[in-house]
Amino acid sequence: MPVVAFIVALAIFVFGFWLFGLAFAVTAWQLPIFFGGIVCVSLAVAIPVQILRD
Repeated sequence: MPVVAFIVALAIFVFGFWLFGLAFAVTAWQLPIFFGGIVCVSLAVAIPVQILRD
């Protein structure tokens, strides 16, 4: 289970960074996309802190 949680958290983390870059490339909806990146990165950090803290 910890390996699966780590892989999911890493995928969400990378997706969040992709959203950061996408926010500067689009011409509309920059703020919601960037905010979505912040939420994804925060969630990706929270998963190991809560699940993998054995």
